[in-house]
Amino acid sequence: MIARISGILLHKQPDQAVVDVQGVGYEIDISFNSYCQLGNEGDAVVLHTHFVVREDAQLLFGFVQLDERSLFRILIKVNGVGPKLGLAILSGMEARVFCHCVDTQDTATLVKIPGVGKKTAERLVLELRDKLGRWQNTAAEANAPVLGGPSAVFADSAQAEAESALVALGYKPVQASKSVAAALKASPEGCSEDLIRFALRGMI
Repeated sequence: MIARISGILLHKQPDQAVVDVQGVGYEIDISFNSYCQLGNEGDAVVLHTHFVVREDAQLLFGFVQLDERSLFRILIKVNGVGPKLGLAILSGMEARVFCHCVDTQDTATLVKIPGVGKKTAERLVLELRDKLGRWQNTAAEANAPVLGGPSAVFADSAQAEAESALVALGYKPVQASKSVAAALKASPEGCSEDLIRFALRGMI
């Protein structure tokens, strides 16, 4: 089991990062939340990882915060939820909103996440309703700060980056374009990470 990766961030995009560890580049699938906390390319980074071995691939999933990895591991224990979908859930919705949806059995909001259908949403509510309390308490106690604030970029560049990021997260290009345009009106000076956050909130 590879539980932790520490090295230099060579490249990052909303769903993946490449980290150099003593000359070896590790390709790591990440959530959008971790993407926003990674800082800049060239920085030293630490990712808490979950290693998956399949017949056709060996996959690393990485998280800046331990509590996010813990929630990921809870998610993939749900019937029908694999690592890719678990990561999509963490990318498509803030953890506190997800927990609220499960607590209130709000499947209508859960199905707005790319890859989550009605049956999967119902299973998430059914299987997690009594399992998230301990995770929420642990996450609240940790109260981890958000690292690596976004850098300023021109609005047109930020808009293009935000649209590309949403498409990478599984949203349709037209939906991504409309959501980012609405986010740009709400935050005209925002960087790409800010626009993505606004857009995701608008989608749910």
